[in-house]
Amino acid sequence: MPRAGLTPTIVVEEAAKLADEVGLERLTLAAVAQKLGVALPSLYKHIRGLGALQQSLAVRALTEITAALSAAAIGRSGRQALVAMATAYRSYAHAHPGRYAATLRAADPNDPDHVAAGEAAVGVIYAVLAGYGLTGPAAIDATRCLRSALHGFVALEAAGGFGLPQDVDRSYDRLVGALDNAFTTWPSDPPPLVDQGRTAVL
Repeated sequence: MPRAGLTPTIVVEEAAKLADEVGLERLTLAAVAQKLGVALPSLYKHIRGLGALQQSLAVRALTEITAALSAAAIGRSGRQALVAMATAYRSYAHAHPGRYAATLRAADPNDPDHVAAGEAAVGVIYAVLAGYGLTGPAAIDATRCLRSALHGFVALEAAGGFGLPQDVDRSYDRLVGALDNAFTTWPSDPPPLVDQGRTAVL
């Protein structure tokens, strides 16, 4: 029987659950329609297509992870805030793998909700980095390093990429500790790295 009272919010909510179950890359409108108990054409009354659904899912996921990071870091500063935020980041990725994948999508400049959600997420990171005295261009560089490090770890972990017997939690703690050390000693204007591949032949 078709589900009564279907709304775009309910469609996105069901898509979020399904993405966590099967993976974001396997999310289809047909699967969502089946979960909701409606015919596929009926779904188009509430969502324009798969691209629009993925966009809405990205906004929802960004909002959720922002709330998690903010709640973890609030009232803390420096190393304590960084550790709390990094722990919440990894926990969200574990609990909601499909939604987490949606947070990696760059904000669509033509979607105000997506832009606002992305800015809110980055704002939490900026607030934590401000505790290290990092603002402006330095904060942008540090944010990119932070996201790359944390995402790289959780992505490898999710893919079963850590086969050595060392405790994975311990390794994550060491990674976050290394980031803390890096942000504590972050140079204001680092010199460019030497590009060995472009060294002139004299």
